[in-house]
Amino acid sequence: MVRPPALPPEEKVRIVLSILAGEMTVAEAARRAKVSEQSIGTWKRQFLGAGRAGLAGKSGPSTREQQLGAQVADLTQALGEAAVELRVWKKSAEGRLGPSRTSR
Repeated sequence: MVRPPALPPEEKVRIVLSILAGEMTVAEAARRAKVSEQSIGTWKRQFLGAGRAGLAGKSGPSTREQQLGAQVADLTQALGEAAVELRVWKKSAEGRLGPSRTSR
């Protein structure tokens, strides 16, 4: 079965708000949007969860942002270590090859 293209977030919000307002049922919304009722339920849970977090005053970084921040820190450290190793390798290579022709 071919998967239908993903709906834009604005359309998902419109659908969820219509359901919450009682304008249509989950089954009706799923038929119109050509998605499963489970998808509609997931969108509704995500929408309400995000709203709950907003009202609770949670303004810190999301879990995903924290994960990405940690990954950036790890990669920055690895890059620094690689730069030091490269510098040491170049210095040791210069000692083995003798003075370069340009330094004479």
